[in-house]
Amino acid sequence: MTLVALVVHPERREAAEIAERAIRWLAAHGHHSLVVDDDAEVLDDGPIDLAVSLGGDGTMLRTVALTTARGIPVLGVNLGRLGYLTEVEPSGLEEALARFVAGDFQIEPRMTLEVSVKRAPGVASSTPRPSYVALNEAVVEKTVPGHTVRLAASIADRPFVTYAADGVLVSTPTGSTAYNLSARGPIVSPRLRAIVITPISPHMLFDRPLVLEPDEWIRLEVAPPRAGVLVVDGQTITTLEPGDAVEARAGDLPARIVTFGSRDFHAILRARFNLADR
Repeated sequence: MTLVALVVHPERREAAEIAERAIRWLAAHGHHSLVVDDDAEVLDDGPIDLAVSLGGDGTMLRTVALTTARGIPVLGVNLGRLGYLTEVEPSGLEEALARFVAGDFQIEPRMTLEVSVKRAPGVASSTPRPSYVALNEAVVEKTVPGHTVRLAASIADRPFVTYAADGVLVSTPTGSTAYNLSARGPIVSPRLRAIVITPISPHMLFDRPLVLEPDEWIRLEVAPPRAGVLVVDGQTITTLEPGDAVEARAGDLPARIVTFGSRDFHAILRARFNLADR
């Protein structure tokens, strides 16, 4: 008997309809299911065997955040437009569930980031949680239109440079095709373990992204005079005042993505960008 958690996009009627299909299929084959509330911060305790993300890449990111600490594998059903992270289309959901319960699947581990906020000395922490899991990226961005934010960057506890930019993005290889790509950062194979640092619209001579090895954790401290804001996988976490800092390092636990056969990353890139043969 398998217990499947369904994480459903709250504003897509199609997602709710597909969830009902999954519930019926699981019940008919002797398995159990539960639907995760939209505001859930953790999954209910219990022997959950699989989490199914019903939405686009945003829903997939939320599902990964809910499951990584417990090592629950995640299957993505694509209801969005790009679907870099999702594995199956809605029409193939029942077949995918059948293959999972039969053991006919693989787990593709994806590197995550552990992201934490360090308040300025003498300032009590107002951050809801001590750390956050990011599958794609953490970003420290400006809060005042028309002005930059200044971020003093240290790599592996060694001072590096103070960025003056619209923000600085810290990405995993998986996240290199997300916001990092829009910011003209490098595309990195998701099989690598690396940390990508990409300044966003930098107002300085040094404007190049960096690719670090996973042990080279990064600290971004907000320098005066303006505040910043931390965003993790598209979710605004907290405002950062001058003296506050964000630390991002390779997570101890990977996201466990369910696949059915080898995923050809380069073929996905070709399809998403409509790359023609030359």
